[in-house]
Amino acid sequence: MAGVSQAGYREWRPFRGPFDPCPPILVKTYVVPPNQYITFQPMNLPQFSLQEALCKGTLWPALYSPYESKSGKGR
Repeated sequence: MAGVSQAGYREWRPFRGPFDPCPPILVKTYVVPPNQYITFQPMNLPQFSLQEALCKGTLWPALYSPYESKSGKGR
């Protein structure tokens, strides 16, 4: 996956039992949202314009994290 090397993405290697009937998924990835890294709101954070904030779902660019679909059908 192209986004794995970006900050905010984590990898997890699930346990594979010897008698699991399904083919193993070796590595799963998940997104850690940016708000988990900001412990307090700094003063004078840059802000999106109102129209752009409504489209992106947040007022502050520091808290914006685009969703990337694994199937390639997303944005």
